[in-house]
Amino acid sequence: MADDCFTHPRLAAIYDSLYPDRSDLDTYLHMADEFEADRVLDIGCGTGVFALLLADRGIEVVGVDPAQASIDVARTKPGSERVHWICGDVTNLPPLKVDLATMTANVAQEIADPQAWQKTLRATREALRPGGRLIFETRDPSRRAWEEWTREKSYRVIELPGVGSVESWVQLREVTRPLVTFRWTYKFAADGQVLTSDSTLRFLERDEVEKDLDAHGYVVDDIRDAPDRPGREFVFLARRP
Repeated sequence: MADDCFTHPRLAAIYDSLYPDRSDLDTYLHMADEFEADRVLDIGCGTGVFALLLADRGIEVVGVDPAQASIDVARTKPGSERVHWICGDVTNLPPLKVDLATMTANVAQEIADPQAWQKTLRATREALRPGGRLIFETRDPSRRAWEEWTREKSYRVIELPGVGSVESWVQLREVTRPLVTFRWTYKFAADGQVLTSDSTLRFLERDEVEKDLDAHGYVVDDIRDAPDRPGREFVFLARRP
């Protein structure tokens, strides 16, 4: 299940404006170039920002996401006809043999159910060609990122064209390791509507992720740092032999 910030049409429509800095995607674009990927599966593609960046480079892209509202937003963007959009998850994909599969930002950690995570790894491996790679990031639990998820540190007001001002903030709800739950709140000044979006992330240790990948037949070629969050995340590069 996707969070409300992706599934609610009003929130999906403004998501890109609320979070315009996607410099975190540069790492994935560089690796798509590094591995000369011609076909990419973007898992948890959301509103299609990364999928469209890839398509702009002439790469054949399949974008899959369980949130219909986000897929609907992606389809309205220039160049969207160059991407094959699928509302669902990797367990119900058509046959694919892609060079690269990606889970950017929080996508991997948002698969909080252990069985769903195992199914995702298995289905993604099936979607890769032999020698194809899966790339994703997870936060280092030792950095305890959730301690900064407070209203005081996150509150802001953004003026959006055609929408008006929107207040937003995050509040930590529960920490039951490896799960961390938090809530985003959005208040629209135009009509006073308040919408919330609860999220749960699964914080796994580096060796736990490596064991999961090994158990599903991947070879971990490298574990890199995330340039946008140095020392805070692991970027896994796993290969289907």
